[in-house]
Formats: sequence, C-alpha cells, structure tokens
Amino acid sequence: MANFNIKRLSEDIRREISAAVSGVKDPRVAGGFVTITRCELTNDMSYCKVWVACMGGSERTAKAVEGMKAATGYFKKQIAGAVRMRKIPELIFQPDNSLEYSEHIEDIIAHLPKRADETESDPNKEDGDED
Repeated sequence: MANFNIKRLSEDIRREISAAVSGVKDPRVAGGFVTITRCELTNDMSYCKVWVACMGGSERTAKAVEGMKAATGYFKKQIAGAVRMRKIPELIFQPDNSLEYSEHIEDIIAHLPKRADETESDPNKEDGDED
C-alpha cells in the first residue's frame, strides 16, 4: 500500500513541477521547451529525483537543469500549495538524455543492412530453375 502512495505522490509532484515550469522567469528554463519526464520519490519521502528533458540537445538540457536548480524554492512552494505532505522533499534535478539516446538507436537500426532471407526473394528468378 505504501508503494502505491509513493508512486501517486511522485506523479503528483511531476505534474505540479510541469505546470510550474511556465512560471519560471530564468531564461535557461523559459527559453526552450522543458519537459519533466519522470520523478522518483524515496521511501522516506525526503528526496525526489526529477528528470528533465529539453529540446535542443544535451547542452540545452544541462542549462535547463541548472536553471531549475536555481528555482528549487519556487518549485517547492508550488508543490506545497497543491500536494498535501507533511514535509516537502528536497528536489534533485537531473538531465534526461533518453530522447537523444532513442534517436541514436533509431538511426543505427535504420542503417542496418537488410537480412539475407529478405533479399533472396528476387522477382526475376523463375521457380523451376533448381536443376
């Protein structure tokens, strides 16, 4: 039961931080499309890891993470107003480069050579030529 509560609170915190991002005036955060991809709350609810993704590459994401670290107090205030918790957890912002990684994997898959059994079915070859 407690595990469900932690997952629910993690999702509530993610939702509140996502909504609060638009209110941050820091140009590192406000200048681009910032997405909160995931939140993980520890079992004792004292820390919350927040993964941040941003359009524009890993450099842009790193700058957005620094801006969000600077605005931690603002985010904690927004969470305190919306989520009922005894103590608001410390927020640990981390860059999430999974979007770039998935694009890299898709690029590798797209450039793989065709399988041999797919290239064997030649339409010019006749069926009775197996002498």
